[in-house]
Amino acid sequence: MATAQLNGVTIGYDDTGDGGVSPSAPPRPALVLLHGHPFDRSMWAPQREAFAGTHRVVTPDLRGYGDSTVVPGTTDFATFAEDVTALLDHLGVREFALGGLSMGGQLVMECHRLFPERLTGLLLADTFPAAETPEGKATRNAQADRLLAEGMKGYADEVRDKMVAPYNTEASAYVHRMMLAAPPEGAAAALRGRAERPDYRQMLTRVAVPCLVVVGRDDTYTPVSDAEALHAALPDSALCVVEGAAHLPNLERPAEFNAAVRTWLDRLPSPAPTSASAPPE
Repeated sequence: MATAQLNGVTIGYDDTGDGGVSPSAPPRPALVLLHGHPFDRSMWAPQREAFAGTHRVVTPDLRGYGDSTVVPGTTDFATFAEDVTALLDHLGVREFALGGLSMGGQLVMECHRLFPERLTGLLLADTFPAAETPEGKATRNAQADRLLAEGMKGYADEVRDKMVAPYNTEASAYVHRMMLAAPPEGAAAALRGRAERPDYRQMLTRVAVPCLVVVGRDDTYTPVSDAEALHAALPDSALCVVEGAAHLPNLERPAEFNAAVRTWLDRLPSPAPTSASAPPE
């Protein structure tokens, strides 16, 4: 684990692998993965293990989560995206493939809104692009109030079987522990920012890089129909429905998830040589 001081906060991250190719081979894109709410970068452990031998894999803790600074109040999506680009600047990575799950997937869309020229591919897992309805905004803010008042346990107990299908017992236990460890102030700040996110649907029709849409068959937060609509909106995308999984297929069925990601990564263009430069001194 490493940390960096960026935009006035500490960002925790893992940076593993170097592409795993000989100097004479074309460079492979760095893979950056953004976690959802209320998780941390450890949710990507199966993907770090699977891809570090062939790609540079960067998994940050979003501000407010994990080893990153907890900033109370509201963290808007543009701030999260600015942290991502600042971290990649710090690491000397100009172009990269960007993936995210749930809220992390929505942050991928925000990053594309702000700096599409840096992205060579998008991975959108168990997510949806529409802005919140008035009812959705009220729900997000009420959840934030509850986390601040009660802590994480009641919320984590209630959503556990929606995050991970109950028949995936090992993943369920792990995800429950991860949710319990989330700082309530950071999770609440993210919920308030998420309530005000923009609508990405029109933007998606103009995405010019290869995309992968993944969803768990038994996901009730973002059902298969949402993934199908996302897939249809993107000009160049593949859709993978992971059987035997709910909202976190990367943890519930990592082999199937990783196979789809590998196929997508193999379609991506080689980055410019400067993207493999070393971090600054």
